[in-house]
Amino acid sequence: MACFAAPVLVGIVTTVFRKKFSKHWHINWLNTMIFGGAIALGVEHIAHGEIVPWPPFLTAMSNPADTAAMFGEIIAVGIPMTLALVLVWVMMVVVYEKIMLTTTSASGV
Repeated sequence: MACFAAPVLVGIVTTVFRKKFSKHWHINWLNTMIFGGAIALGVEHIAHGEIVPWPPFLTAMSNPADTAAMFGEIIAVGIPMTLALVLVWVMMVVVYEKIMLTTTSASGV
């Protein structure tokens, strides 16, 4: 329903504050992963009729019982998905920085 809301919120925050992050963190990698995944999920939700082009846009918002299920999905799926995405990004940054450190020390720079 709206599992993409949690990563999109993180993506908005990291985009707004991207200048505060060191270049070594490659925050643009995280933003690309977040927004790429959110677009893919958005397309999937549109295809299944869960997102519509008229208010309230999320079909789950029109029924209070569905709204509770939507928030449950954000908590049960969206937050773990966001944490997994951040973990993959951290591993990418660590591996990249380790490779770059090894490459520069091997070349004598």
